[in-house]
Amino acid sequence: MSADTSPLVLSSKLEELLQSLSDRAFAERLRRVYTAAGQAIVRLSDLDLLKYESASVDDSPDLSLWEEMAPVIRDTVMDVNVLLNVIREEFAVKASSVAGAAGAPLTATVEARRAKDASELLQGWMQQLAQGITQLGEVMRNPSVVSDRWMLLSEIQRLRARFREQIGNLVFESASAFGPVTRQQVVPGHEAEVKAAVMVRAIVADLARIVEARLAQVREAEPEDVQWNAQQLQTELDAFGRTAAYKHLRAQDKRHVIEVRGRIGQLAIQDNPSKQIVLAVVEELHSIVSSLFNVNQRQVLITHDREVWAGCGVRLERAQGLMGSDPAAAARSLAEAAASAQSLYGRDARLDAFLRKARKQPLAQLTGPELRSTLELLQSLLGALDIM
Repeated sequence: MSADTSPLVLSSKLEELLQSLSDRAFAERLRRVYTAAGQAIVRLSDLDLLKYESASVDDSPDLSLWEEMAPVIRDTVMDVNVLLNVIREEFAVKASSVAGAAGAPLTATVEARRAKDASELLQGWMQQLAQGITQLGEVMRNPSVVSDRWMLLSEIQRLRARFREQIGNLVFESASAFGPVTRQQVVPGHEAEVKAAVMVRAIVADLARIVEARLAQVREAEPEDVQWNAQQLQTELDAFGRTAAYKHLRAQDKRHVIEVRGRIGQLAIQDNPSKQIVLAVVEELHSIVSSLFNVNQRQVLITHDREVWAGCGVRLERAQGLMGSDPAAAARSLAEAAASAQSLYGRDARLDAFLRKARKQPLAQLTGPELRSTLELLQSLLGALDIM
């Protein structure tokens, strides 16, 4: 487990929720669970798997890899079990101590019912986490997994991500029993996970543009320019490998990128590489990069995109309403909407083109017809997004 033993600070919304409970004993039990949940999410997020990766995808199966990765598996199990033990200690038997008997104040009765709901939710997620530990053990006993570096890394990433998601659900759903909250308000690490997903999507979008442009150049290249294009693509892939987004890619996606990168590297040192072979490799890379846009299907991004989309719509409606009376304020509202929409970069190619241009254009200073046309264009682009 992580050596960081500093106490976790709960979000202000969770603190507000806990302080609102009249049953202080129940609130403290809930606090201990939320603290343990937050610590588990942090520990399950802070593992850097890059040091376990290989620059080759042709490593022969080697069961000694299990010895290298066994501590990671052990820590994953221990991190989840620490949380499970806290839930068992605090909620395995007793529900809220708030009395719901006849004659009790109505507020106490309502709180008792909500506490009972929260307790049942906690126990339900505890069972799912425990089942996940069992499934992890089954996966790690599969010889085809533990003898394949990339498959093992992929499974570790998948299982740790699932544990983080389940723990986040545990916090969110139990907190929701007491009133309306958002995941960002109560789930530890949620904001960081959203930022990482947004960043991956944005850098993948830029990589896709680079690869698409390189593909077009290879198709039109004269024989003497083919090697140069291979060398340029090699440099571009090397640059992508140094980005923060690369660190957050799934292991199997990295495996495909590394494989193609190796083939491009071999072609780049040939004096007269075949144009058809180079073209075939670049087309394969284009297909791989296109598949990376599956990140848009992640629930954390779908939820984020809906919230951003709605917020942009409100700002644009405000700007439209101010066009006649206060054009300067309308321009500022348009600029705010465009700035917020930057976190949607990678969702749609047409919107991406607008956002790239907006980064270089002082939207807050637009006036007259240009202001109106820009506002209407952004409204149209956002309206065309399929995120609902």
